[in-house]
Amino acid sequence: MFADEALDTVSVQSLWRKSHEAAQESQVLLIHSLQHPGAKEKGLHVTSVSWSCTGSVIACAYGIDNGDWSNEKSCVCTWNLDRRGLHHSQADLVIDVPTAVTALCCHPNQPSLIAGLYSGEVVIWDTSRTQDSVVAQTRLSADSHRDPVYQKKGEFGVLSACSGGRVLLWTVGFEQGSFVQKAAYAVLQQQVPHSSSRFKARSNSTVGITSMALSPWDSDTFLVGSEGGLLLRCSFSSQTLAATAFEGQNATLRAPAVFSFRPRSGPVHSIHCSPFHNLFVSGSTDGLVHLHSLLQASPLLSLRVSDSYIFQVQWSPTRPLVFAAATGKEVQMFDLSHRSLRAAATIEQGDADQAATCLAFNCQKPHLLAVGKTDGTVNIWQLSADLMEQSPREISQLEKIANQVAE
Repeated sequence: MFADEALDTVSVQSLWRKSHEAAQESQVLLIHSLQHPGAKEKGLHVTSVSWSCTGSVIACAYGIDNGDWSNEKSCVCTWNLDRRGLHHSQADLVIDVPTAVTALCCHPNQPSLIAGLYSGEVVIWDTSRTQDSVVAQTRLSADSHRDPVYQKKGEFGVLSACSGGRVLLWTVGFEQGSFVQKAAYAVLQQQVPHSSSRFKARSNSTVGITSMALSPWDSDTFLVGSEGGLLLRCSFSSQTLAATAFEGQNATLRAPAVFSFRPRSGPVHSIHCSPFHNLFVSGSTDGLVHLHSLLQASPLLSLRVSDSYIFQVQWSPTRPLVFAAATGKEVQMFDLSHRSLRAAATIEQGDADQAATCLAFNCQKPHLLAVGKTDGTVNIWQLSADLMEQSPREISQLEKIANQVAE
């Protein structure tokens, strides 16, 4: 026990020294390196990270994603960074899961976790319970997901999307411990809006959804990205019926897509809406980050971030012109107020087995950034003031970008 703790301390101190030496250049400082030994032994990757509503707890999901998800058992872990005696190699809470966890987010105002599983199930855990922490869980049926759930949101109930093309809106029946389906949507190739007609198919095949985002500016709008590079604006209030029915489906499926953005040349892994304006960023396997207005089909800005995949892209919660992108080998932070479009900070440079696959800014404690890696490690980085403090003219600069007409 003490030997393990000593090794862990040495490892963290070594990482701290390396990051401290580069702090002035990279504007970040490594303060915690967290790892669950059980996940490391199984070779599990970090698939998703999320901060609690207080900003003190980091939640981490595990699985194996080598392009083809493994169905091996996995887990979800949490660490309270404010707790005295924090153990970097011992999570405060470990939840064993029978399959890979493909998506995870913390509830916006309760001590709960919402997860999407490789099996197609969606689960809510109450992390304040010491026993029987499952609050609700979907059942495998014709009306639920039957494909891996890659995205879920918990702002107003639970919104989940899967590779089978269905988007489902749920409310939670806490007394029954179950989900109640409120609405169901299906994204079909033949019902994709005209501007992406080159992706249309004569068949009624579904669009495999790989990413999703809710607009903070319009409660009726959500965005989806697909395996084939489609990027679509969708409406919750759409009354258009889906052109096909799923076998055994009882719920009425509606077609939500109302507008197509310019398609990407590869799967869209990540979409994130700006908390400051009617803009969003998307990241794809083409290595480009596109900055879009919700009102224009073509991007306002296109940045070459990587020569390979972009796994996740996310706006800063406090800096209107800053966003971060996880590109596998590293995380890059961009500041659009700079004349140069080169990264303002680069972190998480590592070997291939230490690729950065996911990240999360901390809305409550904006100096913290969490990064998950393929070696099972979650690193917590401290950001410098210039990466988190808004400048006086920043909103007006963002307005200028938003008012551009895309080429």
